[in-house]
Amino acid sequence: MKVYFHLNLGGFSNCYIVVNEKTSEAIIIDPGKITDEIISRIEDNHLKLSAVLITHNHGSHAGGLHTLRKIYSPKIFAADWEVAGEDTTVISGDGNLRIAKMIVRYMSVPGHTADSVVYGIGNILFTGDILSAGEIGSTNSSYSEIKYRKEDFLSAGQCNLNAWPWTANNTWRCKSLYCRL
Repeated sequence: MKVYFHLNLGGFSNCYIVVNEKTSEAIIIDPGKITDEIISRIEDNHLKLSAVLITHNHGSHAGGLHTLRKIYSPKIFAADWEVAGEDTTVISGDGNLRIAKMIVRYMSVPGHTADSVVYGIGNILFTGDILSAGEIGSTNSSYSEIKYRKEDFLSAGQCNLNAWPWTANNTWRCKSLYCRL
């Protein structure tokens, strides 16, 4: 598995292209804005875009979906039907998907938004706005903020996972809440 990082300056959020190098299939996570760089990465490497994963329905995370759908025909996974209407495969709770011949784990983590989802591929967690650079991301309720802190959300710990937050080029070691993945 190879992961390409792209910073969306417009929404100051991260977009990731996750590639199964054996099959040349790709998954895009949070396409806030599709640029020539992203399209070139797909085309120059002869990748098949199998799916798009949306961590939550904000423009800085899903805004480029319209452009992608004009060029490719990926499956779209999100917790909010409104992301792509009938073309959205709505996910909820915790589960596993097989996409691009990779296991994609997902877990609903409402807090920043009601439809926030964290995806796990290999030992990497793609957190959307649940994590920010150096801290827990913004939440829409004081309950969510307390719950995240109580769960020791950012502590180094027993899981061999790296969390890739929505902003900055940082990774986090984590335990507890995400060990469910």
